[in-house]
Amino acid sequence: MKLLLRFGVATAVAAAVTSAGYAVAERGGPPAAPPLGPDPVTVVLDVEHSRFMPDHLRVVEGTEVRFVLRNEDPINHELIVGPPSVHARHQNGTEAYHPPKPGELSVGPDEQAVTSYVFDEPGTIEMACHLPGHYAYGMHGEIEVVASQS
Repeated sequence: MKLLLRFGVATAVAAAVTSAGYAVAERGGPPAAPPLGPDPVTVVLDVEHSRFMPDHLRVVEGTEVRFVLRNEDPINHELIVGPPSVHARHQNGTEAYHPPKPGELSVGPDEQAVTSYVFDEPGTIEMACHLPGHYAYGMHGEIEVVASQS
């Protein structure tokens, strides 16, 4: 009898956990954070262990984002923000240094640098470090640009 009771309880618990998991999966996880903008905003991107934190942002179309890249690693990094054509130009990591210009910058170990970028149209824009091996290691993220509600 005790074995049958334990089996029944275990089955009920498993069913409840499975049902809860399906409910979360149906909703798509937690709700998305509200997008930044449309007024100009500053976003601090920390780099630690060759990763951007955060590695995903949401912004309203037309928003100017001022990126402050804080490199907490003992090696150089870069931040390249832009459409696929910009990333194609940088994907080989042959430019060791980028003077700050819109959407591009270089930062040394334990330093910070600033650039800005205006997100003109809805879609997904990539941010990445294309120094040799960094992108493959996972040093990239995406910026979701949502349509303006005005």
